[in-house]
Amino acid sequence: MTAVSPGFSPVELQQAARDHLWLHFTRMGGYAEAELPVIVRGEGCYLEDSNGKRYLDALAGLFAVNIGYSYGDEIGQAAHEQMRELPFYTNWSSAHPRAIELAATVAELAPGDLTRVFFVSGGSEAIESAWKLARQYHTARGERRWKAISRNVAYHGTTMGALSINGIPALRTPFEPLVPSVAHARNTNRYHRPPEETEEQFTRFLLDDLEHVIDAEGADTIAVVIMEPVQNAGGAFTPPAGYFSGVREICDRHGILLCADEVITGFGRIGHWFACEKYDVQPDLVTCAKGLSSAYASIGAVITTDKVMEPFLEEKSMFSHGITFGGHPVMCAIALKNIEIMKRDRIVDGVRENENMYRSTLEQLLELPIAGDLRGAGCFYALELVKDKETKEGFSDEESETLLRGFLSPQFFERGLICRSDDRGDPVVQISPPLIAGQAEFDEMTGIIGDVLTEASQRI
Repeated sequence: MTAVSPGFSPVELQQAARDHLWLHFTRMGGYAEAELPVIVRGEGCYLEDSNGKRYLDALAGLFAVNIGYSYGDEIGQAAHEQMRELPFYTNWSSAHPRAIELAATVAELAPGDLTRVFFVSGGSEAIESAWKLARQYHTARGERRWKAISRNVAYHGTTMGALSINGIPALRTPFEPLVPSVAHARNTNRYHRPPEETEEQFTRFLLDDLEHVIDAEGADTIAVVIMEPVQNAGGAFTPPAGYFSGVREICDRHGILLCADEVITGFGRIGHWFACEKYDVQPDLVTCAKGLSSAYASIGAVITTDKVMEPFLEEKSMFSHGITFGGHPVMCAIALKNIEIMKRDRIVDGVRENENMYRSTLEQLLELPIAGDLRGAGCFYALELVKDKETKEGFSDEESETLLRGFLSPQFFERGLICRSDDRGDPVVQISPPLIAGQAEFDEMTGIIGDVLTEASQRI
């Protein structure tokens, strides 16, 4: 094998990628002959590839780059100063200042009595840690509870525990048998429910279904219920009124911990520091990652209450779990600077103030015959695609494959838009740009999506 020196040319980058780089969730065979997009720089809401082509990132680098791409110097300085002071130490039986400061800062931002913070390296690790914590919490209290409940089509990560919690069979099946035991309740997708059903009736239907799942599994075996305040997979499902207060009551009645997965919705995506605030969720555990550092660093956390931590405060007790890089001092310094920037530049306030603009701009797409439903909140939306708007008829698996991967995804990218055409549930286009996006960016992405969907409608 011939070594290639740093400072690759575009041609060398392409060859080195084919020879060595294994991409995540990517059909690698598609790049056997085709050129791999290589992103080399970012500014604001925009990215540029190695050929100089510019793209509007309407996905915020997987729902993560909340402050956009222009704060590298400021955040880099924070990382540099921490590197000079203390490049690394663990949070195993000792601590360092940045982890302490970040834990206090996150606890101050978190709603209710969520005051204890356990750091990890990312979202899947946060879910793993939350499930392990819930299991050991019950064990420490003399109960044998190990099961988790999540919702249909929900995505919670890719490690074996997080994958087991996912409500997407296609992702789970290749790796079975998985971690026992997980059951799945209905999600809050209202688009295909009976049109005469009231919101109150829908809430009751969902809560009855959750009760049924708990009864079927055995309430005294369930450790935790894990739900996103706004479910991403399937297309930005928001909860109906009274839903989360009902989930909270059910969990309390059965002695089950409630975990809000805010890996995506945390740190401003919904217009609050945590989406729990918007939907009046009072969880025992919160998982977060992505927006904690706006993806400028690999860091996540589980946030919990004194009640959950109490069994682990006895002299000979401990949470039997740890991660080498959890609470890494440089990652913590970056997350602290990210939060400082978000406060200073009123990023979260801006999402609340612009929410009506985001929605009204995207609602123009509902005029298209292929656009069935627009869902979401804050700066987090999905447009469901249908074959027939009157009947809400969807697409077959083969049709969805041809539409999304054969046409929409390459067309969006060709026209300079990065978004996601997703069919983990019904086919949707997901739209979730950096939180600094304004009217111009929403006009641009709506225009491109509209043009491409118009062509798709004609093809259908």
